[in-house]
Amino acid sequence: MSRLKNDTFLRALLRQPTEYTPVWLMRQAGRYLPEYCETRKRAGSFLQLCKSPAMACEVTLQPLARYDLDAAILFSDILTVPDAMGLGLYFAEGEGPRFERPLKDEWEIRNLSAPDPHAELQYVMDAVSEIRRALDGSVPLIGFSGSPWTLACYMVEGGSSSDYRKVKSLAYNRPDLMHHILDVTAQAVVKYLNAQIEAGAQAVMVFDSWGGVLSEAAYREFSLRYLEQVVSGLIRERDGQRVPSIVFTKGGGLWLESIAAIGSDAVGLDWTMDIGRARQLVGDKVALQGNLDPNVLFAPPETVAAETRRVLDSFGNHPGHVFNLGHGISQFSPPDNVTVLVDTVHEHSRKLRAQG
Repeated sequence: MSRLKNDTFLRALLRQPTEYTPVWLMRQAGRYLPEYCETRKRAGSFLQLCKSPAMACEVTLQPLARYDLDAAILFSDILTVPDAMGLGLYFAEGEGPRFERPLKDEWEIRNLSAPDPHAELQYVMDAVSEIRRALDGSVPLIGFSGSPWTLACYMVEGGSSSDYRKVKSLAYNRPDLMHHILDVTAQAVVKYLNAQIEAGAQAVMVFDSWGGVLSEAAYREFSLRYLEQVVSGLIRERDGQRVPSIVFTKGGGLWLESIAAIGSDAVGLDWTMDIGRARQLVGDKVALQGNLDPNVLFAPPETVAAETRRVLDSFGNHPGHVFNLGHGISQFSPPDNVTVLVDTVHEHSRKLRAQG
């Protein structure tokens, strides 16, 4: 870690003392930034942007040029893995991601195999290497993947869903097939994240965006079990440095203690749970990441600052906090309010440290 000019984020994930609370934002390279929109237009499509290492590097660095962030996150999409499995990812205008060949028949499910990250997904590894070089040790680079359950939702539904009817029907009618999809996908995620670590990612995050749609019993069987499988398969050390892992289940506050027990270094929280209460529940098992409601960014600057301070005060002056939003930043967020948020995190957390 000594090779980094700013390793505050990595130290916070490992629950080591830091001079201030580090901050980064989920979806920090995105449509709320005019410079991102220009690059995306130049790329021609979202997928082409993801598949061009040079452009992925360009947009990864854009928020860091504008804000005093403590980490960069690889610009990519969680659906690159099922795309590499042959499901045919495309983006329909105004509809979001879709798959040409969602999983329907038993033979398709049985034929599923984990892709080689150095074949179909080499463009992601090239982007990681290029971003690491461009960062030049300024801040750490986060790699990421979707969780097995979340990827399986898209793979079975064929896109996003309002009721998850197809994937839940499969889970309850044919749990054997559901577990086969999840097991293959978990293997794919482990290979994919480890390849990112080998390419230069200094921390990794698993996004379980749809874990919260499950009942508690189903969450444990179909999501948490596979999150644990992923975390246990990750490379923990690279070039003599620890590579911390973060897991984030949106809507997972009810199961926080169980999530904290699977072996990851940090747990991401959405905005529905008080972070101080969360810290009391998990004690010193894991660091916590979060958890400002992204819609606070639509409020006046003084409200953004006040709500940001509220989250910091709730966590208190303890090691192990990475400030973030409770979900990805909205494309409609005013960029100037992000400056207020980032500056408030740094200023107020320094005051908290000074007060002891």
